Amino acid sequence: MAKLIHTLADHSDDVNCCAFSSSLLATCSLDKTIRLYFLSDFTELPLSPLKFHTYAVHCCCFSPSGHILASCSTDGTTALWNTQNGQMLAAMEQPSGSPVRVCRFSPDSTRLVSGAADGTVVLWNTQSYKLHRSGSVKDGSLVACAFSPNGIIFVTGSSCGDLTVWDDKMRCLHSEKAHDLGITCCDFSSQPISDGEQDLQFFRLASCGQDCQIKIWVVSFTHILGFKLKYKSTLHGHCAPVLACAFSHNGQLLVSGSVDKSVIVYDTNTENILHTLTQHTRYVTTCAFAPNILLLATGSMDKTVNIWQFDLETLCQARSAEDHLKHFTEDWSEDDVSAWLCAQDLKDLVDIFKMNNIDGRELLNLTKECLADDLKIESLGLRNKVLRKIEELRTKVKTLSSEIPDEFICPITRELMQDPVIASV
Repeated sequence: MAKLIHTLADHSDDVNCCAFSSSLLATCSLDKTIRLYFLSDFTELPLSPLKFHTYAVHCCCFSPSGHILASCSTDGTTALWNTQNGQMLAAMEQPSGSPVRVCRFSPDSTRLVSGAADGTVVLWNTQSYKLHRSGSVKDGSLVACAFSPNGIIFVTGSSCGDLTVWDDKMRCLHSEKAHDLGITCCDFSSQPISDGEQDLQFFRLASCGQDCQIKIWVVSFTHILGFKLKYKSTLHGHCAPVLACAFSHNGQLLVSGSVDKSVIVYDTNTENILHTLTQHTRYVTTCAFAPNILLLATGSMDKTVNIWQFDLETLCQARSAEDHLKHFTEDWSEDDVSAWLCAQDLKDLVDIFKMNNIDGRELLNLTKECLADDLKIESLGLRNKVLRKIEELRTKVKTLSSEIPDEFICPITRELMQDPVIASV
């Protein structure tokens, strides 16, 4: 489904961020540089690398037109670059002088948000390169930011775990604790969720954090009620802090990168895992989709950027197989779950699971909190064993869906057939 087509290894230190325009890929690093590559053949532009920052470059992003690139750094500045000739257009200093961790353009390119380690957030005018408005969060560093596709609001995430929503006048519309151990990234899907009412717009927002989770939110805009943020679901694919997340241009895929060194591709609609990429050898710090094609870039502390291409036909087949297998597991009865527990040498838990009516669907959604608080399994070792077995089950479903043709799988047990026979008719 996802094919590794190129690896970039030009940075001499950790890769912190990567971003696409319609024709270029930008990467930035702890080595203080920003590098630019042609999408046509991934050769580096003659004007690359861009050098100005005196400390690590944490984030880079293109304006929607692709003509301007923004970069921000520990040196307390946010720089704007002309992507045609590599000339720096402006170096905008954070008023507090604090290290700048994140920057994002508005959909109309007229504004740029920069968020700093001291919690200050600045809205810049990209025509005059002047400070337009500023604000701050109560606690923590600002490490994440995303504009809504319609440009009405933008969202920031802090190292304390707060998700804060601002309007274009820098008024705080909403704030809530989204991730207990801190937010690391957030991203809006550019595609609205379809709804019958013309005056009502829904968009998906993804946030990820140090709690190893990805949370999906639904943001709505109405002429009468204004803005509303509602929690929808949590994705538990990673076993370590999630450092990056991004939606594809068509809104069908969500990708995440983690301290566990893996990249997970989710189907946005079903929230099923479609693929897991494990080529990076250290933490995956950034991931980004190209704006017009299914091309993915992932960056890591291993100093490389991997470029992945998606095969649409294989992607559709993977979705179909994943849905089929997962639905089969979800259809397990309570007795099926009991049989599975006995097969995993966990028969002592059968009564507990039956008492709590754990069927296949509930089994796949169990978390360590559920095992401790709801099922009252006091032994840490036993809880960890159950979680490992459940994760093995999820991995087995994923592996079967991506690698084994359906005709090789027993239609009853869904196990790989070792010595299949054809019954006579």
